[in-house]
Amino acid sequence: MRDNSARRVRWFPTAAIAVLLAVLAGGGAVNIAHHPQPNLVITGVPRQAPAPDLRSQALADLDALTLPNGATLAGWDGPWRYVWPRDASFVAAARCAVGQSAEARRVLDFLERVKPATGRWEARYRETGEPVADGREQQLDGSGWVPWAVWFCRTGEQHWDMVRESADQITRELQPSGLPAPSPDYWEQHESQVTLGTVAPLLTGLRAAIRIATDLGHTTEADRWQTTLQTLTAATERRFGPTFPRTPAYAESFLEPGLPPARLGGGADAIVTVLGPPFAPERAEVTQAITNTHAVLTQPNGGQTPGEDWRADGVAWTPQTALFALSAAARGDRATAESILSWLDHYRTPSGHLSEKVNRDNQPAGEVPLGWTAALVVLADQALQKPLPIP
Repeated sequence: MRDNSARRVRWFPTAAIAVLLAVLAGGGAVNIAHHPQPNLVITGVPRQAPAPDLRSQALADLDALTLPNGATLAGWDGPWRYVWPRDASFVAAARCAVGQSAEARRVLDFLERVKPATGRWEARYRETGEPVADGREQQLDGSGWVPWAVWFCRTGEQHWDMVRESADQITRELQPSGLPAPSPDYWEQHESQVTLGTVAPLLTGLRAAIRIATDLGHTTEADRWQTTLQTLTAATERRFGPTFPRTPAYAESFLEPGLPPARLGGGADAIVTVLGPPFAPERAEVTQAITNTHAVLTQPNGGQTPGEDWRADGVAWTPQTALFALSAAARGDRATAESILSWLDHYRTPSGHLSEKVNRDNQPAGEVPLGWTAALVVLADQALQKPLPIP
Protein backbone atom coordinates (compact mmCIF):
# COMPACT_ATOMS: atom_id res chain seq x y z
CA MET A 1 0.00 0.00 0.00
CA ARG A 2 1.16 3.50 -0.68
CA ASP A 3 2.67 5.34 2.29
CA ASN A 4 0.63 8.50 2.92
CA SER A 5 2.66 9.65 5.94
CA ALA A 6 4.32 13.08 6.10
CA ARG A 7 2.03 14.35 3.35
CA ARG A 8 4.19 12.74 0.68
CA VAL A 9 1.29 12.12 -1.71
CA ARG A 10 -0.21 14.93 -3.73
CA TRP A 11 -3.90 15.24 -2.91
CA PHE A 12 -6.35 15.34 -5.80
CA PRO A 13 -8.88 18.18 -6.02
CA THR A 14 -12.05 17.63 -4.01
CA ALA A 15 -14.20 17.39 -7.12
CA ALA A 16 -12.00 14.66 -8.60
CA ILE A 17 -12.20 12.68 -5.38
CA ALA A 18 -15.99 12.97 -5.33
CA VAL A 19 -16.19 11.64 -8.88
CA LEU A 20 -13.82 8.78 -8.03
CA LEU A 21 -15.88 7.79 -4.98
CA ALA A 22 -19.05 7.78 -7.03
CA VAL A 23 -17.45 5.53 -9.64
CA LEU A 24 -16.20 3.16 -6.94
CA ALA A 25 -19.61 3.04 -5.29
CA GLY A 26 -21.23 2.26 -8.60
CA GLY A 27 -18.65 -0.43 -9.28
CA GLY A 28 -19.36 -2.00 -5.91
CA ALA A 29 -23.07 -2.13 -6.68
CA VAL A 30 -22.36 -3.73 -10.05
CA ASN A 31 -20.12 -6.32 -8.42
CA ILE A 32 -22.79 -7.25 -5.89
CA ALA A 33 -25.37 -7.50 -8.67
CA HIS A 34 -23.08 -9.81 -10.65
CA HIS A 35 -22.39 -12.06 -7.66
CA PRO A 36 -25.60 -13.34 -6.07
CA GLN A 37 -25.77 -13.88 -2.35
CA PRO A 38 -24.22 -17.29 -1.56
CA ASN A 39 -26.05 -19.69 0.72
CA LEU A 40 -25.15 -22.93 2.44
CA VAL A 41 -24.52 -25.96 0.27
CA ILE A 42 -26.68 -28.84 1.41
CA THR A 43 -24.18 -31.32 2.77
CA GLY A 44 -24.20 -35.08 2.98
CA VAL A 45 -21.36 -35.23 5.50
CA PRO A 46 -21.90 -37.82 8.22
CA ARG A 47 -24.00 -36.27 10.94
CA GLN A 48 -22.34 -35.24 14.17
CA ALA A 49 -23.55 -33.57 17.31
CA PRO A 50 -22.19 -30.00 17.45
CA ALA A 51 -18.93 -29.90 19.40
CA PRO A 52 -18.88 -27.70 22.51
CA ASP A 53 -15.95 -25.58 21.38
CA LEU A 54 -14.36 -24.39 18.14
CA ARG A 55 -11.21 -26.53 18.33
CA SER A 56 -13.16 -29.73 18.99
CA GLN A 57 -15.48 -28.93 16.10
CA ALA A 58 -12.57 -28.27 13.75
CA LEU A 59 -11.02 -31.64 14.64
CA ALA A 60 -14.39 -33.34 14.21
CA ASP A 61 -14.72 -31.74 10.77
CA LEU A 62 -11.29 -33.09 9.81
CA ASP A 63 -12.32 -36.54 11.01
CA ALA A 64 -15.43 -36.38 8.85
CA LEU A 65 -13.49 -35.31 5.76
CA THR A 66 -10.59 -37.79 6.06
CA LEU A 67 -11.15 -41.17 4.46
CA PRO A 68 -9.50 -44.41 5.67
CA ASN A 69 -6.92 -44.31 2.83
CA GLY A 70 -5.69 -40.86 3.93
CA ALA A 71 -7.53 -38.90 1.26
CA THR A 72 -8.55 -35.62 2.90
CA LEU A 73 -11.49 -34.10 1.07
CA ALA A 74 -11.71 -30.34 0.81
CA GLY A 75 -15.45 -30.71 1.34
CA TRP A 76 -17.99 -33.49 1.26
CA ASP A 77 -20.01 -32.63 -1.85
CA GLY A 78 -19.73 -31.97 -5.58
CA PRO A 79 -16.74 -29.91 -6.74
CA TRP A 80 -15.23 -29.93 -3.24
CA ARG A 81 -15.06 -33.71 -2.98
CA TYR A 82 -11.44 -33.89 -4.07
CA VAL A 83 -8.01 -33.75 -2.46
CA TRP A 84 -6.02 -30.55 -2.98
CA PRO A 85 -2.31 -30.91 -2.05
CA ARG A 86 -2.49 -27.51 -0.35
CA ASP A 87 -5.46 -28.38 1.86
CA ALA A 88 -4.09 -31.85 2.64
CA SER A 89 -0.75 -30.34 3.70
CA PHE A 90 -2.49 -28.08 6.19
CA VAL A 91 -4.55 -30.98 7.50
CA ALA A 92 -1.39 -33.04 8.07
CA ALA A 93 0.27 -30.13 9.88
CA ALA A 94 -2.80 -29.56 12.04
CA ARG A 95 -2.92 -33.24 12.98
CA CYS A 96 0.76 -33.19 13.95
CA ALA A 97 0.33 -29.97 15.92
CA VAL A 98 -2.09 -31.73 18.29
CA GLY A 99 -0.18 -35.01 18.44
CA GLN A 100 -2.27 -37.02 15.97
CA SER A 101 0.81 -38.41 14.21
CA ALA A 102 -0.80 -41.56 12.83
CA GLU A 103 -3.63 -39.59 11.24
CA ALA A 104 -1.16 -37.14 9.74
CA ARG A 105 0.99 -39.96 8.39
CA ARG A 106 -1.99 -41.35 6.48
CA VAL A 107 -2.58 -37.97 4.84
CA LEU A 108 1.07 -37.63 3.82
CA ASP A 109 1.19 -41.24 2.61
CA PHE A 110 -1.74 -40.49 0.30
CA LEU A 111 0.18 -37.52 -1.12
CA GLU A 112 3.25 -39.73 -1.54
CA ARG A 113 1.19 -42.17 -3.60
CA VAL A 114 -0.14 -39.49 -5.95
CA LYS A 115 2.97 -37.29 -6.21
CA PRO A 116 4.15 -36.37 -9.72
CA ALA A 117 7.21 -38.22 -11.00
CA THR A 118 8.31 -34.85 -12.33
CA GLY A 119 6.68 -31.46 -12.81
CA ARG A 120 3.99 -29.61 -10.93
CA TRP A 121 1.40 -31.13 -8.64
CA GLU A 122 -2.07 -31.43 -10.09
CA ALA A 123 -4.61 -28.96 -8.79
CA ARG A 124 -6.61 -31.77 -7.18
CA TYR A 125 -6.99 -35.54 -7.02
CA ARG A 126 -9.85 -37.97 -6.66
CA GLU A 127 -10.14 -39.86 -3.41
CA THR A 128 -8.87 -42.92 -5.27
CA GLY A 129 -5.70 -41.04 -6.27
CA GLU A 130 -6.30 -40.16 -9.94
CA PRO A 131 -5.82 -36.54 -11.06
CA VAL A 132 -9.05 -34.73 -11.83
CA ALA A 133 -9.11 -34.27 -15.61
CA ASP A 134 -11.33 -31.22 -15.92
CA GLY A 135 -8.99 -28.85 -17.71
CA ARG A 136 -7.81 -27.20 -14.51
CA GLU A 137 -4.13 -26.24 -14.71
CA GLN A 138 -1.45 -27.78 -12.53
CA GLN A 139 -0.49 -25.65 -9.53
CA LEU A 140 3.09 -24.95 -8.51
CA ASP A 141 2.24 -23.94 -4.93
CA GLY A 142 1.88 -27.61 -4.01
CA SER A 143 5.65 -27.92 -4.38
CA GLY A 144 5.94 -25.56 -1.43
CA TRP A 145 3.10 -26.70 0.80
CA VAL A 146 4.02 -30.40 0.73
CA PRO A 147 7.66 -30.11 1.95
CA TRP A 148 6.47 -27.74 4.69
CA ALA A 149 3.94 -30.31 5.94
CA VAL A 150 6.53 -33.11 5.83
CA TRP A 151 9.02 -31.00 7.79
CA PHE A 152 6.35 -29.94 10.27
CA CYS A 153 5.45 -33.59 10.87
CA ARG A 154 9.09 -34.76 10.93
CA THR A 155 8.54 -37.49 8.35
CA GLY A 156 11.32 -36.41 6.00
CA GLU A 157 12.95 -39.82 5.85
CA GLN A 158 9.70 -41.60 4.96
CA HIS A 159 8.66 -38.96 2.44
CA TRP A 160 12.05 -37.93 1.09
CA ASP A 161 11.22 -38.69 -2.56
CA MET A 162 8.20 -36.41 -2.40
CA VAL A 163 10.21 -33.61 -0.81
CA ARG A 164 13.10 -33.95 -3.27
CA GLU A 165 10.90 -33.85 -6.35
CA SER A 166 8.91 -30.88 -5.04
CA ALA A 167 11.99 -28.81 -4.18
CA ASP A 168 13.71 -29.73 -7.45
CA GLN A 169 10.61 -28.60 -9.34
CA ILE A 170 10.84 -25.19 -7.66
CA THR A 171 14.47 -24.99 -8.78
CA ARG A 172 13.55 -25.90 -12.37
CA GLU A 173 10.79 -23.28 -12.44
CA LEU A 174 12.94 -20.24 -11.65
CA GLN A 175 13.37 -17.90 -14.62
CA PRO A 176 16.15 -15.35 -15.24
CA SER A 177 14.14 -12.89 -13.15
CA GLY A 178 14.58 -15.17 -10.14
CA LEU A 179 10.83 -15.78 -9.96
CA PRO A 180 8.91 -18.85 -11.19
CA ALA A 181 6.67 -18.96 -14.20
CA PRO A 182 3.01 -17.98 -13.66
CA SER A 183 0.81 -20.61 -12.07
CA PRO A 184 -2.68 -20.78 -10.60
CA ASP A 185 -2.65 -20.51 -6.81
CA TYR A 186 -5.35 -20.80 -4.14
CA TRP A 187 -7.56 -18.40 -6.14
CA GLU A 188 -7.99 -21.32 -8.56
CA GLN A 189 -7.81 -19.25 -11.74
CA HIS A 190 -5.48 -18.80 -14.69
CA GLU A 191 -2.73 -16.30 -13.97
CA SER A 192 -0.82 -14.31 -16.57
CA GLN A 193 1.93 -13.34 -14.10
CA VAL A 194 3.42 -14.89 -11.01
CA THR A 195 1.55 -14.21 -7.77
CA LEU A 196 2.46 -14.01 -4.12
CA GLY A 197 0.07 -16.95 -3.71
CA THR A 198 2.68 -19.06 -5.47
CA VAL A 199 5.88 -17.39 -4.28
CA ALA A 200 5.13 -17.36 -0.54
CA PRO A 201 4.53 -21.12 -0.18
CA LEU A 202 7.56 -21.86 -2.37
CA LEU A 203 9.79 -19.89 -0.01
CA THR A 204 8.36 -21.82 2.94
CA GLY A 205 8.73 -25.14 1.14
CA LEU A 206 12.36 -24.47 0.21
CA ARG A 207 13.32 -23.61 3.79
CA ALA A 208 11.58 -26.77 4.98
CA ALA A 209 13.22 -28.92 2.32
CA ILE A 210 16.66 -27.56 3.21
CA ARG A 211 16.08 -28.45 6.85
CA ILE A 212 14.97 -31.96 5.91
CA ALA A 213 17.92 -32.51 3.57
CA THR A 214 20.39 -31.21 6.15
CA ASP A 215 18.99 -33.42 8.90
CA LEU A 216 19.17 -36.47 6.64
CA GLY A 217 22.68 -35.71 5.43
CA HIS A 218 21.71 -34.94 1.82
CA THR A 219 24.19 -32.10 1.47
CA THR A 220 24.09 -31.92 -2.33
CA GLU A 221 20.35 -31.28 -2.36
CA ALA A 222 20.57 -28.91 0.61
CA ASP A 223 23.21 -26.80 -1.15
CA ARG A 224 21.26 -26.77 -4.41
CA TRP A 225 18.05 -25.68 -2.73
CA GLN A 226 19.87 -23.07 -0.64
CA THR A 227 21.00 -21.44 -3.87
CA THR A 228 17.42 -21.56 -5.16
CA LEU A 229 16.15 -20.05 -1.93
CA GLN A 230 18.62 -17.18 -2.09
CA THR A 231 17.66 -16.42 -5.68
CA LEU A 232 13.92 -16.56 -5.00
CA THR A 233 14.22 -14.53 -1.80
CA ALA A 234 16.15 -11.75 -3.53
CA ALA A 235 13.67 -11.65 -6.42
CA THR A 236 10.70 -11.59 -4.04
CA GLU A 237 12.14 -8.65 -2.09
CA ARG A 238 12.97 -6.82 -5.30
CA ARG A 239 9.64 -7.34 -7.06
CA PHE A 240 7.11 -7.61 -4.21
CA GLY A 241 8.66 -5.69 -1.31
CA PRO A 242 8.12 -3.79 0.85
CA THR A 243 4.29 -4.03 0.81
CA PHE A 244 4.04 -7.53 -0.75
CA PRO A 245 0.95 -7.23 -2.96
CA ARG A 246 -0.58 -10.12 -4.89
CA THR A 247 1.38 -9.44 -8.07
CA PRO A 248 4.72 -7.67 -8.60
CA ALA A 249 4.81 -3.89 -8.53
CA TYR A 250 3.99 -2.43 -11.91
CA ALA A 251 4.00 1.37 -11.53
CA GLU A 252 5.18 4.27 -9.42
CA SER A 253 2.92 6.54 -7.38
CA PHE A 254 2.77 10.34 -7.67
CA LEU A 255 5.14 11.66 -5.02
CA GLU A 256 6.65 14.99 -4.14
CA PRO A 257 9.81 15.84 -6.16
CA GLY A 258 13.00 14.65 -4.53
CA LEU A 259 11.40 11.78 -2.60
CA PRO A 260 11.93 8.13 -3.55
CA PRO A 261 9.08 6.57 -5.54
CA ALA A 262 6.53 4.24 -3.96
CA ARG A 263 5.68 1.30 -6.18
CA LEU A 264 2.16 0.06 -6.77
CA GLY A 265 1.30 -3.62 -7.02
CA GLY A 266 -1.68 -5.79 -7.79
CA GLY A 267 -3.65 -5.28 -4.60
CA ALA A 268 -3.41 -6.80 -1.14
CA ASP A 269 -3.70 -10.58 -0.73
CA ALA A 270 -4.32 -12.62 2.41
CA ILE A 271 -1.45 -14.92 1.45
CA VAL A 272 0.96 -12.25 2.73
CA THR A 273 0.47 -14.01 6.08
CA VAL A 274 2.62 -16.87 4.76
CA LEU A 275 5.65 -14.54 4.66
CA GLY A 276 5.59 -14.43 8.47
CA PRO A 277 5.25 -16.86 11.40
CA PRO A 278 4.61 -19.77 11.53
CA PHE A 279 5.82 -20.11 7.94
CA ALA A 280 8.84 -17.79 8.11
CA PRO A 281 10.78 -15.84 10.75
CA GLU A 282 9.14 -12.58 11.73
CA ARG A 283 10.27 -9.34 10.05
CA ALA A 284 8.99 -5.86 10.85
CA GLU A 285 8.08 -4.90 7.28
CA VAL A 286 6.20 -8.16 6.72
CA THR A 287 4.30 -7.74 9.99
CA GLN A 288 3.31 -4.23 8.87
CA ALA A 289 2.19 -5.61 5.50
CA ILE A 290 0.08 -8.26 7.25
CA THR A 291 -1.51 -5.64 9.50
CA ASN A 292 -2.30 -3.37 6.57
CA THR A 293 -3.66 -6.22 4.48
CA HIS A 294 -5.91 -7.42 7.30
CA ALA A 295 -7.46 -3.97 7.53
CA VAL A 296 -7.89 -3.61 3.76
CA LEU A 297 -9.54 -7.02 3.32
CA THR A 298 -11.96 -6.84 6.25
CA GLN A 299 -15.59 -6.99 5.08
CA PRO A 300 -18.65 -5.37 6.69
CA ASN A 301 -19.50 -8.71 8.34
CA GLY A 302 -16.12 -8.71 10.10
CA GLY A 303 -14.34 -11.45 8.15
CA GLN A 304 -11.78 -11.17 5.37
CA THR A 305 -11.92 -11.60 1.62
CA PRO A 306 -9.02 -13.26 -0.26
CA GLY A 307 -7.75 -10.06 -1.86
CA GLU A 308 -8.37 -6.54 -3.06
CA ASP A 309 -8.74 -7.80 -6.61
CA TRP A 310 -11.16 -10.53 -5.58
CA ARG A 311 -14.85 -10.01 -6.33
CA ALA A 312 -16.14 -7.03 -4.32
CA ASP A 313 -19.32 -8.63 -2.99
CA GLY A 314 -19.05 -8.20 0.79
CA VAL A 315 -18.64 -11.94 1.40
CA ALA A 316 -15.99 -13.14 3.86
CA TRP A 317 -14.07 -16.36 3.25
CA THR A 318 -13.28 -18.42 6.33
CA PRO A 319 -9.92 -19.87 5.16
CA GLN A 320 -8.44 -16.43 4.62
CA THR A 321 -9.97 -15.17 7.86
CA ALA A 322 -8.45 -18.14 9.69
CA LEU A 323 -5.07 -17.45 8.05
CA PHE A 324 -5.04 -14.07 9.80
CA ALA A 325 -5.90 -15.80 13.09
CA LEU A 326 -3.00 -18.22 12.65
CA SER A 327 -0.65 -15.38 11.73
CA ALA A 328 -1.62 -13.33 14.77
CA ALA A 329 -1.36 -16.29 17.13
CA ALA A 330 2.06 -17.28 15.78
CA ARG A 331 3.33 -13.70 16.17
CA GLY A 332 2.12 -13.45 19.76
CA ASP A 333 -0.80 -11.11 18.99
CA ARG A 334 -3.19 -13.00 21.25
CA ALA A 335 -5.93 -10.36 21.24
CA THR A 336 -6.27 -10.35 17.45
CA ALA A 337 -6.08 -14.13 17.19
CA GLU A 338 -8.71 -14.70 19.85
CA SER A 339 -10.99 -12.07 18.31
CA ILE A 340 -10.84 -13.74 14.89
CA LEU A 341 -11.35 -17.22 16.34
CA SER A 342 -14.37 -15.94 18.27
CA TRP A 343 -15.75 -14.56 15.01
CA LEU A 344 -15.32 -17.95 13.33
CA ASP A 345 -16.95 -19.66 16.30
CA HIS A 346 -19.89 -17.26 16.16
CA TYR A 347 -20.54 -18.07 12.50
CA ARG A 348 -20.53 -21.85 12.80
CA THR A 349 -23.57 -23.43 11.17
CA PRO A 350 -26.57 -24.55 13.26
CA SER A 351 -25.08 -28.05 13.12
CA GLY A 352 -21.79 -26.69 14.47
CA HIS A 353 -19.65 -27.00 11.32
CA LEU A 354 -17.18 -24.48 9.92
CA SER A 355 -18.43 -23.24 6.55
CA GLU A 356 -16.56 -21.83 3.58
CA LYS A 357 -18.00 -18.30 3.70
CA VAL A 358 -20.09 -15.80 5.66
CA ASN A 359 -22.43 -13.91 3.34
CA ARG A 360 -23.69 -10.34 3.28
CA ASP A 361 -26.61 -11.27 5.54
CA ASN A 362 -24.14 -12.50 8.17
CA GLN A 363 -25.06 -16.12 7.57
CA PRO A 364 -22.78 -19.15 7.04
CA ALA A 365 -22.55 -19.94 3.33
CA GLY A 366 -20.80 -22.14 0.80
CA GLU A 367 -19.55 -25.67 1.39
CA VAL A 368 -19.74 -27.09 4.90
CA PRO A 369 -17.58 -28.32 6.48
CA LEU A 370 -14.44 -27.02 4.80
CA GLY A 371 -11.19 -28.85 5.54
CA TRP A 372 -8.76 -25.98 5.00
CA THR A 373 -10.63 -23.74 7.44
CA ALA A 374 -10.79 -26.50 10.04
CA ALA A 375 -7.05 -27.17 9.76
CA LEU A 376 -6.21 -23.48 10.09
CA VAL A 377 -8.42 -23.15 13.17
CA VAL A 378 -6.64 -26.09 14.83
CA LEU A 379 -3.23 -24.58 14.03
CA ALA A 380 -4.23 -21.13 15.28
CA ASP A 381 -5.66 -22.52 18.50
CA GLN A 382 -2.53 -24.60 19.06
CA ALA A 383 -0.29 -21.57 18.39
CA LEU A 384 -2.04 -19.76 21.26
CA GLN A 385 -1.05 -22.59 23.58
CA LYS A 386 2.47 -23.36 22.37
CA PRO A 387 4.72 -21.77 19.72
CA LEU A 388 4.61 -23.58 16.40
CA PRO A 389 7.90 -24.49 14.68
CA ILE A 390 9.11 -22.13 11.96
CA PRO A 391 11.29 -23.42 9.09
